[in-house]
Amino acid sequence: RAFPGIRTKIVDAGGVPVKAGDGGYLVMAPPFPPALLRGLYGDVEKFRATYFGEYGPKLYFTKDGARMDEMGNTRITGRVDDVMNVAGHRLATAEVEDALSQHQLVSEVAVVSRPDDMKGEVPVAFVLLKKGAQPSEDLKKDLIKTVDKHIGPTARPSAIYFSEDVPKTRSGKIMRRVLKALVRNEPVGDLTTLRNPECVEDLRKTVGYKG
Repeated sequence: RAFPGIRTKIVDAGGVPVKAGDGGYLVMAPPFPPALLRGLYGDVEKFRATYFGEYGPKLYFTKDGARMDEMGNTRITGRVDDVMNVAGHRLATAEVEDALSQHQLVSEVAVVSRPDDMKGEVPVAFVLLKKGAQPSEDLKKDLIKTVDKHIGPTARPSAIYFSEDVPKTRSGKIMRRVLKALVRNEPVGDLTTLRNPECVEDLRKTVGYKG
């Protein structure tokens, strides 16, 4: 929950509040707390465009995806800075991650984008399953149905890779830039900050990396 004095809402792409249980975008409504960022030195217009350009001057966009449960508790689902253009639709990778995480067999998920000749960009998902769950083509189809249910067919991953692990920093943050490089056949860059660099070699084989 937000601190007392901070009014938060979860809205859809049009700025309309979503119902409990649905995912959306976290915004703050006035009156704004004194500690909130008030501007950028020498570039007021950039500040307005960044934080108030999406939903207007009355809603401060935090750039976070979120979901609220029936009790009013808010769960941050991830940053929405990584936005794909899928067949003309703006879609945050965090939205697809949140949808896939609703499946009962999914333990953890990371979604990145890769170029597509027809759609511009498409999502690609790396899925870690809960203990006892087995990867299968039927499960992939079920995961796609989950995305259809929570977002729609536009957000369907073009590929779903089941893996034992994904690259993470020592603090546990998923290194999505490495995953993005793998699916795009680009150099993966520096891996010294990873706590589990050995998983990258396994993922290279999984995705058929040709970089």
